[in-house]
Amino acid sequence: MLHRFFLLALLLACVPAAAAAQAKHVVLISIDGLRPDAIEAAGARNLQRMMREGAYTLKARTIVPSRTLPSHTSMLTGVPPEVHGITWNYERVGSTGEVQVPTVFDVAQQAGKTTAGFFGKAKFRHLLRRGAPQFRMAPTGSDLWSAPRITQEVQDYLRHRQPDFVFVHLIDPDIAGHSIGWMSAPYRFAVRRADAAVARIAAAARRAYDDDVVIIVTADHGGHGRDHGTEQDVDMNIPWIAWGPGVTPGEISAPVSTMDSAATALRLLGVPVPENWTGRPVEAAFGGRERGSGVSIQ
Repeated sequence: MLHRFFLLALLLACVPAAAAAQAKHVVLISIDGLRPDAIEAAGARNLQRMMREGAYTLKARTIVPSRTLPSHTSMLTGVPPEVHGITWNYERVGSTGEVQVPTVFDVAQQAGKTTAGFFGKAKFRHLLRRGAPQFRMAPTGSDLWSAPRITQEVQDYLRHRQPDFVFVHLIDPDIAGHSIGWMSAPYRFAVRRADAAVARIAAAARRAYDDDVVIIVTADHGGHGRDHGTEQDVDMNIPWIAWGPGVTPGEISAPVSTMDSAATALRLLGVPVPENWTGRPVEAAFGGRERGSGVSIQ
């Protein structure tokens, strides 16, 4: 009997890290306009901590055009612009603007999961057809909601409800970049403000889910001068960080695409990823050998 006990203990000790308990809730945070090199340059302490404790790459890639609306649509649909059809970067809802392919909200809800979304820009209404996500909060018209406003809304919501998937959009670095310039002092301040918002959102999520949550932090594009949208690395490179239970710490060496974010969220939720999606789960973040799609549509 004692021999069997020690044998069982030995077998359990040999179970790979990927089999460790994994969170079943996901908070995906997109920091609009966050260049990967700005994390260190701005002294974003919370993001740096998440990189140390989680899985990350500073060489993930967005899509072409490297603009807010097309990129976020790819981030939340797992497909490139030629599939989802959103190639513009301004408000067109009411004409031909609403996305016509399933979003991560749709796929999760069809599998019986609950979702919520908090958006800092009104043009994200392109992603909200058929009332998805189940809960949403976004400005209207030309309004913009900064990180403190969005953060407070998320904190208040999570005190009363705990959806399986939450998306949060923080706009501050992008606004500062367009106004003053990427990597300027105001831009770096905006990065630190977004960094503080990430910490508050993560803390609220950990309380709400009793630590049963993985936080994914990424961006839609970088920037240079006072704009973005080119195929230069400063525009195309984005950070991608996963932090929480079941995440295998370390740098992800293989390519990761923004389209992999939605697929990774579904994988964590236990929902099958649509076969026609280009994006695939970033298995390397959870001890697996397979990587994300690594696709950057040119």
